[in-house]
Amino acid sequence: MKIEEKVSKRRTFAIISHPDAGKTTITEQLLLFGGAIHKAGTVKAKKTGSFAKSDWMEIEKQRGISVTSSVMQFDYDGKRVNILDTPGHEDFSEDTYRTLMAVDAAVMVVDTAKGIEAQTKKLFKVVKQRGIPIFTFMNKLDRDGREPLDLLSELEEVLGIQSYPMNWPIGMGKGLEGIYDVYHKRVELFRPEKYDGKRFIPLEDRSISESHSLYENGVYTQAQEDIELLTTAGNEFNEERIRSGDLTPVFFGSALTNFGVQTFLETFLQFAPEPHAVKTENGGKVSPYESDFSGFVFKIQANMNPQHRDRIAFVRISSGMFEQGMEVKLQRTGKKLKLSNVTQFMADARENVETAVAGDIIGLYDTGNYQIGDTITAGKLSIKYEKLPQFTPELFMKVTAKNVMKQKSFYKGIQQLVQEGAIQLYQTYQTSDYVIGAVGQLQFEVFQYRMLNEYNAEVVMTSMGSKIARWVDSKDLDEKMSSSRNILAKDRFGNPMFLFENKFACEWFQNKYPDVGLKSLL
Repeated sequence: MKIEEKVSKRRTFAIISHPDAGKTTITEQLLLFGGAIHKAGTVKAKKTGSFAKSDWMEIEKQRGISVTSSVMQFDYDGKRVNILDTPGHEDFSEDTYRTLMAVDAAVMVVDTAKGIEAQTKKLFKVVKQRGIPIFTFMNKLDRDGREPLDLLSELEEVLGIQSYPMNWPIGMGKGLEGIYDVYHKRVELFRPEKYDGKRFIPLEDRSISESHSLYENGVYTQAQEDIELLTTAGNEFNEERIRSGDLTPVFFGSALTNFGVQTFLETFLQFAPEPHAVKTENGGKVSPYESDFSGFVFKIQANMNPQHRDRIAFVRISSGMFEQGMEVKLQRTGKKLKLSNVTQFMADARENVETAVAGDIIGLYDTGNYQIGDTITAGKLSIKYEKLPQFTPELFMKVTAKNVMKQKSFYKGIQQLVQEGAIQLYQTYQTSDYVIGAVGQLQFEVFQYRMLNEYNAEVVMTSMGSKIARWVDSKDLDEKMSSSRNILAKDRFGNPMFLFENKFACEWFQNKYPDVGLKSLL
């Protein structure tokens, strides 16, 4: 098979949602259809020891949440599918934002009882900025929720995107009978055994046969009326507008009961785009069909296998073909590296891969060479891909090792977890204290847990509260500018910065030193 043909079969997408909308559950069902797992266990099935396949980290299993992006791959319907399951919790939004730089489409999962929630809105904004297609799955149809028309209206008003329902609920909760599949011109029954055992009923002239026992049901009549309204007053289906991110196809279903998920997957794979051209640092683009290999590191994860204390750099292949044993150039340092031990993933399970093409996600065993955002290339390509987002932390903690005899484990753990991008590390100029910064409180809890359980390093963390972090050019720096209200520190790359007590302290500093430029991250 030619490389162009292989690339055209790739479908790489992220699943995003607010916590508890059912994102991890739908991921499992997709893996089940792809044959990647043989039993679907939900994050709530803790007593059975059956956990979501994509939640591989021990703390995720204990708390029933996703706090790190998982990568999973399977084949389905002639396509090679790469799913990136992202953290739903807002404290880990930075990891999600970086993951969204490595995909060609996004699937947004919405709880039908709650509608569009705060975190969904934030993530959608990033997807919209990137201009990538977004597909919406209205989940938990087996529970009583809001009116479908209200959900569509909110989707369009809050997110500012037009929608097209690919199917429509026939009832909801205990009264759920099925979905009216507009696109496939059929009705899919929720409990086929209630009728004649057939799951799909073909539509003739936009209706099922009058002889079918569902025909007289009030929920079916209501669904037909809604469909008539949407047909005359709703948006038209337009594939180009889907691909440009201006129209979202909407699917209704229930991930927990595996209803409507297969229909969604098959339709999604039909309209989801193949790998796109990736922007470079200087504003250019590299085509996925470029013959020379290139890719970028969007994630680093330590201790996926705690027994081996390994580190994996996740790379999105942007062009060309990876071949086992090939030599690449790390553009940041100019160093030549041989890619001889490379893996692909099913959450925490992995297997060695000999070849991969643009659109695929591969894992490189890392001994400390890679950083998030690094570009690797082969052949004549000499480019750097655009920088990945990094957020300015808002919460800070001083951190020390509880046991001075375990300083080595403490330093190793803190360095590796910082390189993952989960937290940011600083040192004060005057006292050389270690300070870690995070976007949300849960990041500190995960850091403390992992330091103890993965590095055997118990840490003492002292809250510094919220601070305003601003970077300063070293040529403008005078250590006398530091005070108790604006602590002078340096980041892990040695760049000087101030941690301001509050907005007033920051403004006071700018008024006193008007020639000193202060910068933030995102």
